[in-house]
Amino acid sequence: MTVTRDDVLGVLSRISVPQGGSLVSADLIRALTVEGGQVRFVIEAASPDAARSLAAAQTQAETAIRALPGVAGVQVVMTAHGPAPKPPGLKIGQHPTPQQGGPQRITGVDRIIAIASGKGGVGKSTLSSNLAVALARQGRRVGLLDADIYGPSQPRMMGVSKRPASPDGKTIEPLHAHGVTLMSIGLMLKEDEAVIWRGPMIMGALQQLITQVDWGRLDILIIDLPPGTGDIQLTLCQRTHLTGAIVISTPQDVALLDARKALDMFVKLKTPVLGLVENMSTYICPNCGHEAHIFGHGGVAAEAEKLGLPFLGEIPLSLDVRIAGDAGVPIAAGEGAISDAYARLAARLVAGGMA
Repeated sequence: MTVTRDDVLGVLSRISVPQGGSLVSADLIRALTVEGGQVRFVIEAASPDAARSLAAAQTQAETAIRALPGVAGVQVVMTAHGPAPKPPGLKIGQHPTPQQGGPQRITGVDRIIAIASGKGGVGKSTLSSNLAVALARQGRRVGLLDADIYGPSQPRMMGVSKRPASPDGKTIEPLHAHGVTLMSIGLMLKEDEAVIWRGPMIMGALQQLITQVDWGRLDILIIDLPPGTGDIQLTLCQRTHLTGAIVISTPQDVALLDARKALDMFVKLKTPVLGLVENMSTYICPNCGHEAHIFGHGGVAAEAEKLGLPFLGEIPLSLDVRIAGDAGVPIAAGEGAISDAYARLAARLVAGGMA
């Protein structure tokens, strides 16, 4: 009499297991073969502990199958899964590692431009995201690094929220939006979670975001700096080979006072200043078309001329810019007067060999 696969399964379906049911109903049988009276199969347990609890069932199964007519031999193997491997952990915010030889280049990145301001609230992050998108629309391979560790805003402004992957616990895979490769510490945190770190951890986090991200091939990497002249700015200029910095300010005197401090910082750190940009330069009333200079006008251009620096352009004040940023679609990704202003700024950087 020839034994069949159904015969074997019939026997195994009557062998009870500790977790309830049988070897068959619990879906524990793998690789069952019946050839010339030789029966072979694997009992696949969920864990080493489960495998130990199935030892008696394995013995019963082997004995019962040997008793079947036509069975010449039985080979049963027990296997067990280990615990599911966890992806390697990536910890952001470690102390910086020593670096020899001065500022270093980022592999695959041709140019690096820091966007800076002396004070907060002048539109630095808005300029960074829109300039990145405008450059991408002109065919450049663009990266955007949100280096504002305490107040990252680029995830919201670029419309991304997915946590970046790290297959090996060391390399970070950036995200992509609107043609721009993006990385921000805000993508590693909950949206309302505060970063409460001292200087060394901030410096280490910046180093990781620059050197551990797989940026790929980029024509330009734009770095959105926090306001002021602190640890982030100092670490970036001392450790990373920058093409230069662009300083943004509103036209008002108070903003220009702080912009001068940012300019002085870059001079002392021997970082080239590529030029100045005047943000919130004019406001056009959407109802009557009247042009108003809410924060003054022309102050940044005058300051650039005074210092012998390029004046790269002016960006109007518009409610649409705020709405677009909150919606995660930078206004430079669309059409209109404001988008055109960013396009002109991007074109000037490209024409000048800065991007």
